[in-house]
Amino acid sequence: MKAVTIDADVDVDVVLPCLNEAEALPWVLARIPSGWRALVVDNGSTDGSADLAHRLGATVVHESRRGFGAACHAGLTAATADVVCFCDCDASLDPALLVPFVRDVRTGAADLVLGRRRPHGRGTWPVHARAGNLALARLLRRRTGLRLHDLGPLRAARRESLLALGLTDRRSGYPLQMVVRAADAGWRITEHDVPYRPRTGASKVTGTWRGTWQAVRDMSRVLGEVPVREGVKR
Repeated sequence: MKAVTIDADVDVDVVLPCLNEAEALPWVLARIPSGWRALVVDNGSTDGSADLAHRLGATVVHESRRGFGAACHAGLTAATADVVCFCDCDASLDPALLVPFVRDVRTGAADLVLGRRRPHGRGTWPVHARAGNLALARLLRRRTGLRLHDLGPLRAARRESLLALGLTDRRSGYPLQMVVRAADAGWRITEHDVPYRPRTGASKVTGTWRGTWQAVRDMSRVLGEVPVREGVKR
């Protein structure tokens, strides 16, 4: 399926952590801006996601260690572009919306750009997941002073700077650890509103109270880290 044509800069890698997302992959990959590279990180799928992604033109990275953070970091280490983006692979977020994120990073307007999710459609963002996200945003503000509204997965930053943060979490705490360490390093962190649609398939994390609680526990542990100020700003 042909990628959507958008006036976008080149030399961008989009990391797409993937666990049984064959149903969503065609739409997601079709929305990758022209000239950008899709890195689908297969995290042990059993539904043929990896083969499908390859057929659709994506670069497939295999990560046997289960965990959202493990998949994201495998994609980051496999990336070669100057700017790296992250996006869920379940069709809840549109990777085409990353164009202004990358522009902000490229122009120096921000060092890390995050997507603030705005739910579209009933049941898109379960109450327990939204409550957990709000609680973590408040804890993050207390820990770093950042007044963020969301810790969503849609984001962009420079690859070398991300690697310099020395991210260690390989589970649900990875996205938060990225923000915490970036804040400790003095990065400029901004948000863009993005529509958040019903995902295709079942959620592996926030679809249940148990999954949400595990994610909150992982992230709370990250918030207890001693500040690290050695990350490269640009």
